[in-house]
Amino acid sequence: MKGMSGAVAQKYSNLILCFDGSLTVIVINRPKALNALNADTIQQMSDALDEIEADPNNRVLIITGGGEKAFVAGADIRELKDCNGAAGQKASELGQRLFRRFETSRLIVIAAVNGFALGGGMELSLACDFRIASEMAVFGLPEVGLGIIPGYGGTQRLPRLVGRGMALELIATGRKLDAQTAWQIGLVNRVVPAAELLPTTHALAKEILAQAPLAVVAAKRALTRGTETTLDNGLRYEAEEFGGLCASTDMGEGMTAFLEKRAPQFKGQ
Repeated sequence: MKGMSGAVAQKYSNLILCFDGSLTVIVINRPKALNALNADTIQQMSDALDEIEADPNNRVLIITGGGEKAFVAGADIRELKDCNGAAGQKASELGQRLFRRFETSRLIVIAAVNGFALGGGMELSLACDFRIASEMAVFGLPEVGLGIIPGYGGTQRLPRLVGRGMALELIATGRKLDAQTAWQIGLVNRVVPAAELLPTTHALAKEILAQAPLAVVAAKRALTRGTETTLDNGLRYEAEEFGGLCASTDMGEGMTAFLEKRAPQFKGQ
């Protein structure tokens, strides 16, 4: 894939996996369908995540879309059109389970949003730890115009990110946002030219990979747990994680390296 290095695996019909040391890239590869998330693609992403998480060397995951137009343009409407109530709830829960896995994974998960991120595509980006957007990216949750609501976590994650009022306005109007506006409201971390999207995202991944592995995992775990509970509980989680890291070999190495003015050699222990 253009802009990516390392080994490429195409064992999944709707995905391409690229491995580069401790960094993995998932390319959602249904460009003719604008990478829409049908049930098969969701299952393949779950299987791919199983594979990636099974290797402890893998630490950072980038998710992006294949082709020039879309990150993910939404769920597959053809599959949803004939759903009854029970089938609709089941379809919602299928996507919710996958997206929750990204959110709670030990991996740092970065969305490299290269184009349309609508409906389920925007919801996928919200479930990632942060979002880097091409200046060509377009975000939106247009479900109310189809007679439904966001069903893969959008009604829950968007207000946590941009506030209740802004979230409800975007959901209730179905309005689309360009990348710059998405950045202004805090939806994305940064906006870069299209040609710089993957290089920028890879550079960010490398910054993370240079840090102590156990500390990065603990930081994500404390932040995720803490933002879903009270401040007092969150502070307790933070102290527990801090204490655990103080017993690690990596803490000793990190502090010794700092005092000796050299680069640390972390081992994830």
